[in-house]
Amino acid sequence: MMLSAVAGAGFVGLSSGSVRALGRHEAVGAVIDGMVRDHGFQGVAAVGRDGRIEHVRSAGLWNIAQNMPMEPDRQMGVASISKRLTATAVMRLVDQGLLFLDEPITRWLPDYRADTGSRLTLRRLLSNCSGLADAFMPAVRAAPGLLAEPWISTGEAIRLFASGDLIFEPGARFDYVLVNWVIVQGVIEAATGRPYAGAMRSLVLEPLGMRHTTPIKPDDAASYRTVSPPVEWTNPRPPFLVAGGGYYSTAADLMRFAHRVYDTDFLSRMSRDQLTAIEVKSDNYALGGRMRKVAIQGVEVEAAWDTGSSSGFRSVLGHRLDRQGTVVILNNTAISQRVMDGFAEALLRAHAADHAAAA
Repeated sequence: MMLSAVAGAGFVGLSSGSVRALGRHEAVGAVIDGMVRDHGFQGVAAVGRDGRIEHVRSAGLWNIAQNMPMEPDRQMGVASISKRLTATAVMRLVDQGLLFLDEPITRWLPDYRADTGSRLTLRRLLSNCSGLADAFMPAVRAAPGLLAEPWISTGEAIRLFASGDLIFEPGARFDYVLVNWVIVQGVIEAATGRPYAGAMRSLVLEPLGMRHTTPIKPDDAASYRTVSPPVEWTNPRPPFLVAGGGYYSTAADLMRFAHRVYDTDFLSRMSRDQLTAIEVKSDNYALGGRMRKVAIQGVEVEAAWDTGSSSGFRSVLGHRLDRQGTVVILNNTAISQRVMDGFAEALLRAHAADHAAAA
């Protein structure tokens, strides 16, 4: 196999003794080897098609203090990939006639302030262009203990952090603030009459067989500011922030999610189209995640592109909308998002090269 198809991305290298392989895909393997060598990758990388992993490798340690090896089925924080999970639940409720993207949120949250609530819609919240002022981060900086307060329900969090004035007209520009997702979580709870976590289980996780996707951090999971020396990086995530970034998942669960949501009739055709239509061109942002053009074998391929960054966890879920490949990367060592995106693109190119060589 010629490695020129992936060498330009800078992720080609020799094998590392800390890497274990399942399957034999030469170009994909070379990209992963290079990531381990050049960037100290510590995590799980997988590529596949139709919801099935065709090649997966794990590298490094899941928990350094306990000398626990990384394994392909480890659960790690997926941070903002949670937004696309949440957006999928919203679209299922749209398909059921319980939610509408362009209705004022006061339809479901009648106690929300009328002057701004009448101008806020799920479409604007899901695409992070609501115009809401972020009252959450200033409150946490003033009182860090808020993150550990068990009494703050979703409704109370909306009142405290997500009911401020609008700082720009909804839809005018992109503003990546967590308060958007606190409201989305509240709307899901109001529409279903269930706590958010239970609604997500019945709407998305259980139907898709995502048995290892949960808002509960695995006991031994750890992420790191530095590996040598190992310095753990913690980031408490209260229940009212789960919709925007609180899930832990595995490569297999995310691979299955991407295929079922983007390729099948799990959602209606209209909802699939809505989920991947760019709402904010400046950031290529759709509903709950970005879209991306990836150059593969001389063609620009459109992909749903979800990324996550929380404490030391970094993640990418990239799915080709032509159904020819999916990549999942989960990492626990605070590698830059730019490097993670480059790694994911290189894996999709290598995956295509391996398939072409085998044809």
